[in-house]
Amino acid sequence: MADESVDIELDFGDDGLVPAVAQDAETDEVLMLAYASPDAVAATRETGLAHYYSRSRDELWKKGGTSGHTQEVREIRVDCDRDALLYRVEQEGGACHTGYRSCFSRTIDGEEVGEKVYDPDEVYD
Repeated sequence: MADESVDIELDFGDDGLVPAVAQDAETDEVLMLAYASPDAVAATRETGLAHYYSRSRDELWKKGGTSGHTQEVREIRVDCDRDALLYRVEQEGGACHTGYRSCFSRTIDGEEVGEKVYDPDEVYD
């Protein structure tokens, strides 16, 4: 059988970024949404650890660089329009900087439905 893998040319749009959803590879839980630049995608592929582009800090960042709560990427999927990514990850610790396992820890009515897995005051300065 021939190898049918090809590099996909991503559409980074006008701002040079694509949305990247992180999903737990075992449970399918959606953990977070961030943005990835071409450099972030390249660093993720090179290291096997999730990298994103911080729009607020205007810089490349490795998930867990400060907290230690890294994401080991098992697979990267691309949507049909090539303008969004799905990182299927093994999450170490919490994905959310507020201490929750997932950034999607409350309903639109404000009900907390997520699991708090660490105290951010103990992790961040």
